[in-house]
Amino acid sequence: MTQQAEAVPDIRIRALTKRYGDVVAVDEIDLDIAPGEFFTMLGPSGSGKTTTLRMIAGFEVPTEGTIELAGDDVSRLPPYDRPVNTVFQDYALFPHMTVRHNVEYGLRVKKVRKAARAERADEALAMVQLEGYGDRKPAQLSGGQRQRVALARAIVNRPKVLLLDEPLGALDLKLRQEMQIELKRIQQEVGITFVYVTHDQEEALTMSDRIAVFNSGRIEQVGPPAAVYEHPRSEFIAGFVGVSNVIERDGRRYTVRPEKIQLLADGFEPDAGTRVEEGIVRDVQYVGAVTRYHVTLDRGGELQALTQNLEETSGEVLAMKGRRVRLAWRREQEAVIVENKEEMG
Repeated sequence: MTQQAEAVPDIRIRALTKRYGDVVAVDEIDLDIAPGEFFTMLGPSGSGKTTTLRMIAGFEVPTEGTIELAGDDVSRLPPYDRPVNTVFQDYALFPHMTVRHNVEYGLRVKKVRKAARAERADEALAMVQLEGYGDRKPAQLSGGQRQRVALARAIVNRPKVLLLDEPLGALDLKLRQEMQIELKRIQQEVGITFVYVTHDQEEALTMSDRIAVFNSGRIEQVGPPAAVYEHPRSEFIAGFVGVSNVIERDGRRYTVRPEKIQLLADGFEPDAGTRVEEGIVRDVQYVGAVTRYHVTLDRGGELQALTQNLEETSGEVLAMKGRRVRLAWRREQEAVIVENKEEMG
């Protein structure tokens, strides 16, 4: 019995579809999300990821299909009857309330006693590293601190699932990167299932246990970050999740990541397991720690190679423009592109 209970996913979606008139926003997707998983829905605007999240939350009603939370069908239940909370990009804090009262708000609605409310609110604030901030107003906090308050307010109710809709989108790059680490730490500490929506590939790769890549209302690939990055199953994924080169040779179409490609030194001969192409450096982009080389190949097409600047100066790498080079990569670093939707599953 225990083994069966453990096998039940926190979220089970089957044939989930959402139409707005003639527009199909979400097209018959299936998805299982395990208890305690940090699961990310990644895709460009209009790909269906946010609509899917809103259907899980109960803000949108599915046209077809089912949504189960911990084995219970909630497809037609209102948001307040589902064991989920949602964190949005705009924080949605009450400006006239203190931080503690903001965090307590959901508990007050549920008629939790005052002493228990205060204790749980302080615990939640400590978890997001905001001890001592309970008496401040939201206007006295930075953007990152307000996002932490919104997170504390969401987890204080101890939901089964926490839904996060691009919560870091309004923060600057440095703060966003810091909050990515914090969000992962908090998720591991509380053990709640996180379902995170973003269009930012780095966010998805940094935080997730698994990623679902959305495109045109469908899921093109689900897997751990390394699998999605190293073995993209379509040209769309290869181009959207990071940067990739698409190569057609001898009837095969595959991708290889720029950082896997080496610029061979003169006279160096690689072994038999290495593929080599020759060409001319069309452009060079010096980006501090790394340099991007855009190489026009003799056999047609163009490759981008990414190398670390371990000893090279900007002058040395920029002088490569216009030179002939040999590029090499291991054959096992190639990912074959699958464009047949049925094959992709």
